[in-house]
Amino acid sequence: MKSIDLPDFEFPAHYPLKIMGRAAPDFTDRIVEIVETHAPGFDRTTIRLRDSSKGTFVSLNLVIIASDREMLDALYAELMGSGLVNMVL
Repeated sequence: MKSIDLPDFEFPAHYPLKIMGRAAPDFTDRIVEIVETHAPGFDRTTIRLRDSSKGTFVSLNLVIIASDREMLDALYAELMGSGLVNMVL
């Protein structure tokens, strides 16, 4: 699997994520479940949810503590493989 492109920084690091996908009733719960698997105990107060103007899409912003590149690669892979996510920034 191809590794994600990351700027050079030291781990552990606060790492903001923007996760976008089609609006679904369980989108937030499912994404938080996936993130929690890879970044247990992340600060849920960092979660910000925003609907698109027509309500078709949703973006979820949050911040995790990234321990290493492998952790981020695994998180990105699971998010993209979930069938809910269109893009992760």
